[in-house]
Amino acid sequence: MVNRLARRGLVGAAAGALGGLALALALSHPLWRFLLGLTIGAVYAIATLPTREGYLDRLMAGGALGIPLWGLCSVIALPVLSGELPQWGAAQMRGHFPALVGWMLYGAALALLVKLLDRLATAACGPEAQPAPPAQPPVLNILILGGGFAGMRTAACLEHEFQGNRSVAITLVSETNALLFTPMLAEVAGGSLEPSHISTPLRSSLRRTAFIRGRVQAIDLERREVRLVDPEAGGETPRPLAYDHLVLALGAVSNYLGMADVEQLAFNFKTLLDAIRIRNHIIEMFERADREDPAVRAPMLTFVVAGGGFAGVELAGAINDFAHGILADYPNLREPELRTVLVHSRDRILPELSESLARYALRKMEERGVQFRLNTRLTGAAPGKVLLGDAAIAAETLVWTAGTAPNPLLKSLPVEKDKRGAVMVDSTMAVPGHPGVWALGDCAALADARRGTPCPPTAQYALREAQVLAANLHAAWSGRPGRPFHFDSLGALCVVGFQTACAELTLPFARTRSIRFSGLLAWLMWRGIYLAKLPGVERKARVLIDWAIELFFPRDIVQTIDLK
Repeated sequence: MVNRLARRGLVGAAAGALGGLALALALSHPLWRFLLGLTIGAVYAIATLPTREGYLDRLMAGGALGIPLWGLCSVIALPVLSGELPQWGAAQMRGHFPALVGWMLYGAALALLVKLLDRLATAACGPEAQPAPPAQPPVLNILILGGGFAGMRTAACLEHEFQGNRSVAITLVSETNALLFTPMLAEVAGGSLEPSHISTPLRSSLRRTAFIRGRVQAIDLERREVRLVDPEAGGETPRPLAYDHLVLALGAVSNYLGMADVEQLAFNFKTLLDAIRIRNHIIEMFERADREDPAVRAPMLTFVVAGGGFAGVELAGAINDFAHGILADYPNLREPELRTVLVHSRDRILPELSESLARYALRKMEERGVQFRLNTRLTGAAPGKVLLGDAAIAAETLVWTAGTAPNPLLKSLPVEKDKRGAVMVDSTMAVPGHPGVWALGDCAALADARRGTPCPPTAQYALREAQVLAANLHAAWSGRPGRPFHFDSLGALCVVGFQTACAELTLPFARTRSIRFSGLLAWLMWRGIYLAKLPGVERKARVLIDWAIELFFPRDIVQTIDLK
């Protein structure tokens, strides 16, 4: 069997060369078409793993991949290489439309051809080379706690690492039976997407992983067992789950910084139910305000979001768009009465992005009606009132996104933790002093092996951590050393309102430099990138339909759950 990287590179290069015919719409120069098709195809095949996805699923994902390729290559890279500045005006973007079609056709063709050539290569040469397991592999029980990005991706990668080895049992425990695609959660709160369309069932996504819906009650590292509680019945499960390897991917919870009144009165923004409740509460406020006297309805039409990071900014933009979008259904209300206020303790929003993009986001959101209270710390809450030190905002709606903390279950573990309460791990994500225990994602304090800086608790990092952890766990089982974790961020994207976003992409050949852009192009890339990452062809199709409906019809004002 040939080397895996060489084989996948050849498969991708062949698929990219064949799919490059579609680039005739995107690029006029034959040499550029051939080289780009060949290179992108090889990189795509090496970076992706063979999966059981159907051809239609690959077609959708590949077509969506063509959107960021179009933006990076046709809109930015090729003009720069030709000595021109990228032009993003309406006329120039219309001129790029044939290239967009070409890149989407190329992406779809590339994905289909890679899958087809993978099958042909497997039939002709056998399966891809894998490290040989021990002559007599022991029975291994791997238990993963948490069904978020880190937990689900770890299970999927372990399935690949141990494919064909039925002596290894993989079990995933989660309080919910679906993976929530959190980058699109603000669009649910803003009424742009149906709630179930951004949730992927864990049972159908993982082929050989046993799934258990339950809440972790206690972890006994000495006995190597975990006790669960049924989240609905509330009773303890009769038998604890034993493990040989334990993966902690329990995620994070909201941190209210000791403010019990805020915890009691504010809406959380972590789960699908939180987003549904926020949307329904906004509708309820409109219903109440529509029949009230103008002198007393101001607090009902004031929506306060605490926290100026990605979650807070995206949610504030979504709430503002939703409130203005449903205003036409309430004839007694007027646009000047609506207030969306974002409170942030620092001097600028979006500290994760460059200062220029943060200023752009603030300016665009202010133009749409969002108000900002910067350098202001939220100190408490009371019914109908949000407290800001000596000042106060009369508001019936407060959403908290200003802080998170690792899952409180970790406090009971006899392991070293950082000041946030996250489990300290070494560069391979193993917990020192406890063989067979691993941690990643929001609940792990992991430093990059090359830079020595802490890895941020983002989905982008969690997915890469899961890949390395699965490989390291397989290496530990095989008696080989693990690989230290290192990852260079690919950039960040943030939606600040309808058809407006900010993007900062890191150049792969110069990690200290980045490309920054904003507006409609960044918004299209945000949707294209996250649509490609959304698991499952059915979910992709449903989200596309929701987005299409949003273009032609007003926001829905049906309340979907009982507010009580």
